[in-house]
Parts: sequence; structure tokens; C-alpha cells
Amino acid sequence: MTVDSLVNHPEWLLIVLAPVFVLCMLAEYWLGQRRQKLPENSRYSLPETLCNFTLAGMHQIADLLTGLVIANLYLWLFDWRLFDISMTALSFLVLMILQDFCYYWFHRASHRVRWMWAAHVAHHSSENMNFSTAFRQSLMYPLAGMWLFWVPLVIIGFEPKWVVFVVLLNLGLQFFVHTQWIRTLGPLEFIFNTPSHHRVHHGTNPQYIDKNYAGVLIIWDKLFGTFEPEIEPVRYGITKPIHSFNPITVTFHEWREMWSAAFGKPLSVKQRLSVLLSPPKD
Repeated sequence: MTVDSLVNHPEWLLIVLAPVFVLCMLAEYWLGQRRQKLPENSRYSLPETLCNFTLAGMHQIADLLTGLVIANLYLWLFDWRLFDISMTALSFLVLMILQDFCYYWFHRASHRVRWMWAAHVAHHSSENMNFSTAFRQSLMYPLAGMWLFWVPLVIIGFEPKWVVFVVLLNLGLQFFVHTQWIRTLGPLEFIFNTPSHHRVHHGTNPQYIDKNYAGVLIIWDKLFGTFEPEIEPVRYGITKPIHSFNPITVTFHEWREMWSAAFGKPLSVKQRLSVLLSPPKD
């Protein structure tokens, strides 16, 4: 598949990259876990790995089903664009940086707004960290409103197909930060999100909670006060563990709890909205 065909059909990008992802997981397992060079909480277990792959498949299907509606919305908004931007190497780089900036705010909102956390929590619910953890995605992201954060890019004047391509490329690059195999990347740690920075993001240690929201560039966290370096060993997971490898439970447990809190007892409209939109409770 050529680059042009991937840009015209960006929904295939992650599928095209899947063999690279699988090879990385196999290498991490054979060269790391089996040789006992990785900590216990980086282990691969069959139930969890199957759960992670199932979650990735459910996420991919949800994206394909909702993609047409969202794409048509983006195309409609593109008619109201501020500028006509042709895609060159420079404009592609600018789009990558702007999308990463938007991703930072999407990711931050996904931790600070319970409605969005209900989707994102699936990604954080594992108590292990290895490459397969990157596959723990939620089919509920379209309902949670992830697509809203890319609307400014379309209105600025970036063609929707390029916006979606860069969104998925950003997500694909984030696969490589989900590992304990790589300890540090030296000077790159100052600019880029790295495995060390992202391990912090998945931590339940008090100083690590709600830190390092970066997609590709860690500079956003340093600019907006959410950066935390990896110092003490990371404890992975969420503050209320679910102890399940059932992908349905992993996907919907927070939606069920949130819905019960908002609608399970008499509350005013303002109180219900507060439950849905306030930060998730520990």
C-alpha cells in the first residue's frame, strides 16, 4: 500500500503497522521476559494479551463505523476553513506539531472530565506495562468526543484526510512508549515523549497521577505544568482496580458506575452534569 493510498484511506494505517507492533511484542517477550531481563509487572500473560488484542479490534471496528459520519462532518467544516493549506513537507510538520498540541489537551481532558475518563480508563486499567498495553483502547472514544479536539485543525485549513492520517500516525508512534524494555533515551528525553515519561503517566503513585499527557512531544507538559520525571518505581493501573480480563467489563465498568452516580438517585440537572463533567473521583 502506497503513502498516497494510506492518506486517502487513513483508517488502514494502524492495520498496516500491525506487523511492526507484533514483532516488537514478540521481541519484548522473547528477549526480555523469557530471559528475565524485565520486571514482573512487564510480563505477558495469555488472558491479558488476548484482552488487549480484543480491545484493539473493538476500537478499530468502532472507528470504522463512526468514521464516515465524522469524516462528513469534517468535510462540511472544511468548507468554512480559514486558509487554503497545500500539503508540503513544512505544512506536514506544522500539522504534526499542532495535532500533538491538540492531543495533549484531549488527553488532559480525558483525565479531568469523567465523561471522557469513562472511555480512557480502559487504557489505564492494566497493572502491567508492556507493548501490548498500547492495544488497550476503547470503542467508546467517538461517543466520549475525541474527534472534537481535531476540529480546529480542519477549520484552520488542513484537509480532513491529512488530519485523520496524522491523528492515527500520532497514535501509532505512541505504541513505542509502552514498554519497560527501554530505560532512557538520553537527550531525547528533553523534547520527546519517551517510555520513561509514559511509564510515569500510567502510574498510580501519588506524584505520578495526572502527569505526562504527551503524545509525541513532552514539551507541552513542561509548558503547562504537568511534567513529572520517573524517579521511584512505577505502580501501574488505576486507583480502583477492576481485576478483569473481560474486554466488555474493561470497556464499560466506569460508564456503568458513572451512569449510576448520575441517574441512580434523585438529582438536579446541575448535579447530574456535575457528575458527568467533573474530574473522576479516586
